[in-house]
Amino acid sequence: MRNASVWSGLRHGVILTPLVLSASISLAQTKPRARDLGIPFDGTAGRYNAITDVSGVTVGHATLIQGKGPLVEGKGPVRTGVTAILPRGQAARQPVFAGWFTLNGNGEMTGTTWVEESGLLEGPVLITNTHSVGVVRDAAIQWMLKHQPGFRWALPVVAETWDGVLNDINGFHVKPEHVFAALDGARGGPVGEGAVGGGTGMVCNGFKGGIGTSSRMLPSESGGYTVGVLVQCNYGTRAGLRIAGVPVGKEFADPMVCVASSAAPSRDWLREMPHCNRQSSRLERFLKEPNAELGSIIIVVATDAPVLPHQLKRLVKRVSLGLGREGSIASNYSGDIFVAFSTANPGAAADSGLVALQMLPNDRLDPLFAATVQATEEAITNALVAAETTTGADDIRAYALPHDRLVTILRKYNRWQRKQ
Repeated sequence: MRNASVWSGLRHGVILTPLVLSASISLAQTKPRARDLGIPFDGTAGRYNAITDVSGVTVGHATLIQGKGPLVEGKGPVRTGVTAILPRGQAARQPVFAGWFTLNGNGEMTGTTWVEESGLLEGPVLITNTHSVGVVRDAAIQWMLKHQPGFRWALPVVAETWDGVLNDINGFHVKPEHVFAALDGARGGPVGEGAVGGGTGMVCNGFKGGIGTSSRMLPSESGGYTVGVLVQCNYGTRAGLRIAGVPVGKEFADPMVCVASSAAPSRDWLREMPHCNRQSSRLERFLKEPNAELGSIIIVVATDAPVLPHQLKRLVKRVSLGLGREGSIASNYSGDIFVAFSTANPGAAADSGLVALQMLPNDRLDPLFAATVQATEEAITNALVAAETTTGADDIRAYALPHDRLVTILRKYNRWQRKQ
């Protein structure tokens, strides 16, 4: 997850004025998504093709964009934010059954020791940058104190990926008010994707990355349940990227993360990065040499299926298979950490008497496993498709995955599907 000597795979992210934005419905509706480009996926998506298709789940973003030019630690440029997922919305206090899994542990997700021990998630899930985990965790407790009568204590679940190439990560720009904005702004319906919230400064597979989401609706014979996935995508190499089974990344010869100005980056460990518009021996060397897969991805899975914590542990492991479809090898430097929860069985955490629960039999879990794999693959692709070219600290630019070139590549491999 951390290797300052190699720039090419770092976990990265866009523009600015001192600004906090909550993702809006109009934003979510106007940005193209993977299916709009004719990318084929398995399974049937829900109404919004988002984690919010699971009834009661809400999502909010606070997006921080400020400044441009050379990095001045403590001042900017700033390309970061916070994303909040509330399993039962702002008003509900009932915990949900949960499970978590780490595919490669070079990252952080707080509160998971208690999730593992209790089988319960007792508040929101928040995602931010690596050096803001502490302030986001503390602010989440403050928010819960205010919004949950009878609240006594909490071990919030806060996860991170590293945006220290495009963002002044050591400037600690995420403040409690930004966490409150993400939580208070959480809504159902369409979800903002790309360079929003915690994904503002992230890079995925060598292109601009960020937030992505997707969902799957099971057929009635499989229970009619819904599975929703949300990712903060900041992992992998360009060469490894696969979309719909196509080795998309290998079709790009030009660097997608590069220096956009004539000045050298202020940070020594980024000075080998090629310039965006200049042929040089440095660029030739970059194109020939293999690049380490660094970075991280956080994945949140929601379902309304009546599954218990040990089953959610099994379910959340299947996220790894969707990640693998996109080309990840879960490298040594990657923080690949996942959490899943079920909104079924309200009242399961009652502190008195016996609790009656429903549980889906183990031999009926396969459709949920398949839905999780499919939604994970599409959520990551949606993050890449929605992201916009971003120039951040030291004029380092992360280009968005070009839609027209992507379509051309898919056609070349006979994997393009005309939108119905």
